[in-house]
Amino acid sequence: MSKPEQSSGSDLKLYARALPYMRPHAPMYIVGLLLAPTSALVVIAQPYLLKLAIDDAIIPGDIPLIRTMALYYLAAVVGAFVIEVVYSIAMSYAALNTIADLRRDVFGHTLSLKQGFFDKQPTGRLLTRATSDVEALGETLTAGAITIVLDALLVVGVLVAMFSLHARLTLVLLCMAPVIAVLLEVIRRILRRLYLEVRESLAELNAFIAERLTGVQIVQLYSDETRATRLMDERLGRYRSATIRTNVWDALLYATVDGIASVCVAVMLWQGAGQMVEGAISAGLLVAFIDYLNKLFRPIREFSQKVAILQRAGAALEKIFSILDNRQLVSAGDPAIAEAGGAIVLEDVHFAYSEDGPDVLRGVSLRLEPGEVLAVVGRTGSGKTTLGKLLTRSYDGYRGSITVGGVELSTIPPRVAREAVGMVRQDVQLFPQSVRYNLNLGRNFDDDKLWEAIRTVRADDAVTALGGLGATIAHQGANLSVGEGQLLAFARTMAQDPPIVILDEATASVDTLTEAKIQQATDALLEAKTVLVIAHRLSTITGADQIAVMEQGKIIEIGTHHEMLTRNGHYARLFRQQFEESAVD
Repeated sequence: MSKPEQSSGSDLKLYARALPYMRPHAPMYIVGLLLAPTSALVVIAQPYLLKLAIDDAIIPGDIPLIRTMALYYLAAVVGAFVIEVVYSIAMSYAALNTIADLRRDVFGHTLSLKQGFFDKQPTGRLLTRATSDVEALGETLTAGAITIVLDALLVVGVLVAMFSLHARLTLVLLCMAPVIAVLLEVIRRILRRLYLEVRESLAELNAFIAERLTGVQIVQLYSDETRATRLMDERLGRYRSATIRTNVWDALLYATVDGIASVCVAVMLWQGAGQMVEGAISAGLLVAFIDYLNKLFRPIREFSQKVAILQRAGAALEKIFSILDNRQLVSAGDPAIAEAGGAIVLEDVHFAYSEDGPDVLRGVSLRLEPGEVLAVVGRTGSGKTTLGKLLTRSYDGYRGSITVGGVELSTIPPRVAREAVGMVRQDVQLFPQSVRYNLNLGRNFDDDKLWEAIRTVRADDAVTALGGLGATIAHQGANLSVGEGQLLAFARTMAQDPPIVILDEATASVDTLTEAKIQQATDALLEAKTVLVIAHRLSTITGADQIAVMEQGKIIEIGTHHEMLTRNGHYARLFRQQFEESAVD
């Protein structure tokens, strides 16, 4: 469903909001604007030169003057060509840099949004905002908004020239102006609504395709190709229908303006030819008027296309600024806080992922001293993973208190918090770049430090087999096993050397041998760090300093492994259940 139509005033506000992105490239835009009147003057001079050539040279048979006028006319044509080329280069250079700045801003702002935003936004929709929507603005800057200045100057200049040559003939032609103005406004409104439908349906189509390509293994595994293709075709149909209707109205506008131009030429011939026979006007003036008429309707005809471009850009800008206006940002915190570390203390923490949603943490209180290992266990959905998301400041809005080294977490800048808290998740994200990049993520770490991290987590065999730090990791880590990818994720965290480490079920998807390697690395390296282990396999956390059991967002039991086995409570039942399942396996 499309949004309500925006007024032209709203469109102007949208275009005005793009001005800050144009300002750094103002010199090139100014060059274009300065060339516009010059180009208009040269183009306007051509029909007048043609009139002089016919009346003063061709009809009298003055051969030398004919040659002179021909050179003048040629100079005007070449001059117009050169000016238009320079104008196009300047405007293209400025426009491309403008949309590059805007695309960079959209991408950077999107990355700064809190995780809750991405929970609700399909990746394909965000991709559309940063690519084709921004590209629509570039098309406007090069062939739409700015060039309308040149078109307006040309129209005004042509009308002035025509009035100066013959006012009555010009007034006859101006009778068509109200018809053109009403036509343009009606179709502009229709195109505005249709282009909103096009942008929205394209975003929906891209989102669906991105989701299905990301989950292509599931689609194939459950033989869902036919259904997925049908659903894609439904979305494609909506996009195709909106695009076709847009093209029809665009073509109708162009054809109607073209038809009006032909009618005006016929009126000109009908009015002018009779006056020429009567001697009221010269042949050169009639030819000049017809040439002026063609030059007058060329920008009007192209204006129909530029109306379409402007409407497309207006719809795209509305979508772009809906992202830039989104303030779902993690609070910036206190810039004076340059580092974080020390004891982690949670006191009566409540948290919900949305304002109207249920609390997933309900009165959680924990204390973790530097160098300790705290394991949090519980059934799926108990809220244990949410603790890690809060500590990395992926989400804000908790109630209660979370302090790191005595400093309230919400006052710690996200960058500082994430430098202090390293996290290894069960789902490993590797980029299709070198092993070195995947470990340092663009930071200036020397190779010795990276190899030390690799050897610490027992990933040296996997990296050597790949070909070393310069080897390329395939898309989605296709040239690595799940266990090898998990080891590289451990190495990445170790290379960053954070004082606090969160292991979010980091061994849940690896084989027993790899799990043993990770356990050895964890036992050997993390003795001096604050470690929060969100555990799936209870056998991996028996040596933790504390084990907390969560159920429905609450801590229901806490203590050491031996203490809680002795109590024969909830933890003991979970442990025995897993032990029995392992024995059966």
